[in-house]
Amino acid sequence: MKRRVTGVINGAIAAASYGTNPLFTLPLYAGGIGVNSVLFYRYAFAVGIYWIWLKFFKKVSLKISWKEFFPLLFLGLFFSLSSLTLFDAFKYIEAGIACTILFIYPVLVAVMMWIFFKEKLTKTVIFSILLTSVGIALLYKGKPDVDLNLHGITMVFASALLYALYIIGVKNIKAVKHIKSDKLSFYVMLFGLLVYIYNLKFCTELQIIDKPFLWLCALALAIFPTIISLETITVAIKLIGSTTTAILGALEPLTAIFFGVLIFHEQLTVRIITGVALILSGVILIVSRKKTKDTATK
Repeated sequence: MKRRVTGVINGAIAAASYGTNPLFTLPLYAGGIGVNSVLFYRYAFAVGIYWIWLKFFKKVSLKISWKEFFPLLFLGLFFSLSSLTLFDAFKYIEAGIACTILFIYPVLVAVMMWIFFKEKLTKTVIFSILLTSVGIALLYKGKPDVDLNLHGITMVFASALLYALYIIGVKNIKAVKHIKSDKLSFYVMLFGLLVYIYNLKFCTELQIIDKPFLWLCALALAIFPTIISLETITVAIKLIGSTTTAILGALEPLTAIFFGVLIFHEQLTVRIITGVALILSGVILIVSRKKTKDTATK
């Protein structure tokens, strides 16, 4: 029971922290910083901060074997490319619409776990996904005159697929199942950074941030939707499984609602309240269901 509760708490924290992506990303875009530069700062700061934390405070050994190297490399690339495609989508469609479409990833996780790993697709899981999906659709009702750019939609779908593959990989790749969550998270961030070093032609095309506020946004990107989100989602996947963790991701848009009301003074409409109620109902349903293969100990 304690294992499940710890997993659920970590899954909820992961979803909430990942939901801060647009909050810190959009000001950097407005400041003229491109996608690859934004993500380079995000991952570079995250790797540096987390390395100091693990090396000098937790005193964790970061040694890995060749058997672990390639699975960690692929997980890092999946996670990093998921960020790249999502951040690219923010340039073409509204962040709210992008986050709505992104929520297809729990469906992808559930279906792939059912097809490839013979995990039972229960009525509770299906109903939870339906409840949370409708709730998120209500939260992110786009403007009537917004043009849904095909490139932006394609990028979000790619992001959802890559994120789903990452979640499934953490739980099911034998070579990484025994690796502690903090070490796994560090290498995912480190290998993820390679994508942006390559895209920026080994940093020769890196844009320099020239305002203190934008530096703070880049630092916040490294801490909240990267270090905290990655660490907690890894713990959650190992404790409660891929499908349950993915569905807990429905809590992610509630972060946007919270900041919208608190910082931007947005109004709580009946539509938004209904959406929140549906999301919470779906999450409570999946969290309170009886143990299945998904939550079995490894």
